[in-house]
Amino acid sequence: MGAPPESPLLEQTSSVEEAKPAPLPVPWMKIGWFMALLIVCYLPTLTRLVNQWMNDEDMGHGFFVPVVAGYIAWLNREKLVSMDWTGSNFGLVLIAWGAFQLMIGTLGAELFLQRTAFIESLVGLVLYLGGWQVLKELAFPLFLTVFMIPLPSIIYNQITFPLQLFASTVAESALSLIGIPVLREGNVLELASQKLSVVEACSGIRSLLSLTFLSLVYGFFFDKKEWMRWVLLGATIPIAIVANASRVTITGIISEINTEFANGFFHILEGWVIFMVALGLLVGFHKLVNRFSPGVKHA
Repeated sequence: MGAPPESPLLEQTSSVEEAKPAPLPVPWMKIGWFMALLIVCYLPTLTRLVNQWMNDEDMGHGFFVPVVAGYIAWLNREKLVSMDWTGSNFGLVLIAWGAFQLMIGTLGAELFLQRTAFIESLVGLVLYLGGWQVLKELAFPLFLTVFMIPLPSIIYNQITFPLQLFASTVAESALSLIGIPVLREGNVLELASQKLSVVEACSGIRSLLSLTFLSLVYGFFFDKKEWMRWVLLGATIPIAIVANASRVTITGIISEINTEFANGFFHILEGWVIFMVALGLLVGFHKLVNRFSPGVKHA
């Protein structure tokens, strides 16, 4: 007996598989060329940004943001290389908009517009060279780059002053509760030994900015659930605010022992200790949420 004839369906499927085009490879030359042009165009803006990282203690974490974002993108390199880099012309629209925003920001001396224009152009570059799927894959590390840009002054001032008042109010209540006489006038605490002024640097904005960035990075590396990153991000706000209020209270207590403890090295050390405590609270909150989350297996 002769061999049975091949199925027409199998032949059709085979021909379709053979006709299916291979995914377009990563355009490394274009990426290098466009990135070089992007950096050259935004070099004055990036130079001033790095300078602010060096001189503004609120933005000390700025150096780590592009490094961490780049590392996260590098971890996904195998998936990115295997994707189809078709590209989308809509990316050119974003790049053009970024250039327009850079021009407006330069003419108006508005640093925030100039710096966000760089991120918009970077997103447009990814979209133009890689397409929507590549942009989706790189969405998280691209979002992290937002944290390397300082808040605009109008928003910064609207946030810091209420934080100063909250920290000083909590400290006044706590100090009075434990029997330390204190008089508060706005954000100034008058103790028997000295006056403590809760200035902008002590408002908690520094720890708030750093902790929000760390919460997203921590959620990425220690939890595969994407929604957990945003839960941790939301938790950092009350944790950072309460931690800073506790710092002001502790400063008031130890200043009654020795006024030198409220300044210089001891004050800086206290800030680092409180920040590590806040980070520990964030980790504890993460474990607590996982413990009571439905569908999560517990040991």
